[in-house]
Order: sequence, then C-alpha cells, then structure tokens
Amino acid sequence: MRRAVPIVLDLVCVLIFAIIGRASHSESPIVGALGTAWPFLVACLVGWVILTVLSDDGMGVRGTVIVWLVTVAGGMTLRVAAGGTTHWSFILVAAIFLGIVFSGWRL
Repeated sequence: MRRAVPIVLDLVCVLIFAIIGRASHSESPIVGALGTAWPFLVACLVGWVILTVLSDDGMGVRGTVIVWLVTVAGGMTLRVAAGGTTHWSFILVAAIFLGIVFSGWRL
C-alpha cells in the first residue's frame, strides 16, 4: 500500500498533464486526454518497475529522475510507435511539466 501512493500520484500527474494539454488546444480535455496520456502512463509504470528492480522507493532524487526520464522518453517513443507525432516544443513542454510536478509533490 505504501508503494502504491507515489505510483498513483505520478499517474495522476501524467493525467493532469494530458488534460491541461488537450484543453489548451481547445480539444476535448477528458476523452481526448486518455489518447494523449496512455503512452506516458505506460512509460511511467515502466519507470516504477525499474525502481522496484533497483529497490528504490522513488522518493529521492535518483528515483524521481528515473521515473521522469523514463516517462518522457518512453512516452514519446510509444506515442510515435503508435502513429502519433512529436514536435520539439511538445517534448520540451512535457519534460518541463512532468519534471516540475514529479519533483513538486515529492517536496
């Protein structure tokens, strides 16, 4: 149970990222957000699997950076593999937003 809380918080951060992004483009923020979020949700879970293998609780700098980088890089990779697109500005915004929120709630 103790491990589930930070995982859920990270997943909620990813959903918030997708909802805000869709809304900022005047698109359906709730329905469309799932289409935007799923690659990042999967990648975030992969990041947590990596932390589990490393016996890291995800609360320190190392854990935060691992989850953040795996979520951004893996999410972008899955997005492209599924036929989506990325643009340097989207990558930059995703990296900055997720870095801030993943770090922020841990403070």
